[in-house]
Amino acid sequence: MIVPTQRAVALTLVAAPMALLLGVVRPDGWLLAVAWAAGVALLVLLDGLFAPRIRTNDLRIEGPGAVDVGGTVALAGATPGLAYAADVSAPLEPLPFSKREGNGLTYTATRRGTAKLSRIWARASGPLGLAYRQRSAATDDSIRILPDLRPVREQGMRQFLRSRQFGARIRPESGDGTEFQALTDFQPGMERRAIDWKATARHLSLLAREYRTERDNSVVFAVDCGRTMSEPVAGVPRIDRAVSAALLASFVALKSGDTVRLFGFAGRPTADSGSITGARGFATLHRTAAELDYDAQESNFTLSLVALDQRLQRRSLIILFSEFTDPTSAELMLGAAARMRKRHRLIFVLFRDIELEAFLEARPETADDVIRANVAHALLRERRIVIERLKRLGIDVLEAAPDDLALALAERYVRDRERP
Repeated sequence: MIVPTQRAVALTLVAAPMALLLGVVRPDGWLLAVAWAAGVALLVLLDGLFAPRIRTNDLRIEGPGAVDVGGTVALAGATPGLAYAADVSAPLEPLPFSKREGNGLTYTATRRGTAKLSRIWARASGPLGLAYRQRSAATDDSIRILPDLRPVREQGMRQFLRSRQFGARIRPESGDGTEFQALTDFQPGMERRAIDWKATARHLSLLAREYRTERDNSVVFAVDCGRTMSEPVAGVPRIDRAVSAALLASFVALKSGDTVRLFGFAGRPTADSGSITGARGFATLHRTAAELDYDAQESNFTLSLVALDQRLQRRSLIILFSEFTDPTSAELMLGAAARMRKRHRLIFVLFRDIELEAFLEARPETADDVIRANVAHALLRERRIVIERLKRLGIDVLEAAPDDLALALAERYVRDRERP
């Protein structure tokens, strides 16, 4: 397709004042303006015909398959000399990329998700600059916007080294945990519950059981991607904070020799990494985290947790990131969690609502401040009711400030893993 440029349009518009001026000076002079416009149209056609042809192989854009949040993506056309444009879309607003910078295909990743390139345009200008050939083609290319791994690597390795407690044990894997290793003579300072009374009676010597940290545990990080988790807390969506905390804890778990699974759901299961072992498998979790997109619908806990239970082959530790607003909306969540509790161990991870706490602690100066404080008190009270019901079901609850949750979860995992 031949398209006129801005220069051709400007030259054509010159014919209008020219026709007006010639019509005043000489009534039959307006025909010169028509001839001018026709001449420009002919030049546009000829310029477009002499423009380089665009082949099917030219309609390709090369770029990275994945980029971290906050990074810059530069998309380059397959053929030098052609001008390219791309339609970058995403399921939800705001788009994963900001608008184009300058005339190049350069974008900035602003949030997690998958950016899809639905159509590509290529243009070739003619020698006079009055027209260009344009051709487009549909494409299904995509670019994954992944979480930034730098803080995960730094904090995760620090937490892993801290959990090893170098120098505190003669054997790094001995002393704590739940897996029996050997019988040893009871020494002062050991816990009395470690004494094996049957073995003591048989050998006529006070013997104690020595444990070691269990390995190859199954750990599942289930992230709720529904409407409530998509809302921000302290300026960042809850789901983004949950993904960062899950990646940090999964890094520590993989380094410790456990099996990790990342599972996302909203109205239905949306992402599943499968069982991952070994530190090299962290890249798979990183890619799966990009599929945990923001969803505007309510979460279906019954369907999603039943699907997760069917995929697990053995008893697992399920760390569930979720949020609720009141006891009524949490009923289905409580029922699904109670069923999962019969086979697995659950830890509910919640963000403290610091905004409601700020309303409650602020000094009221107007009547509106009093109303806000009362509403915040009622919402926090209902929240505590749901948390108490979870604890009565035998489900552990971890609640921390948004900025402190990632490290708090990693420390909780290490502590619970080595608990005898």
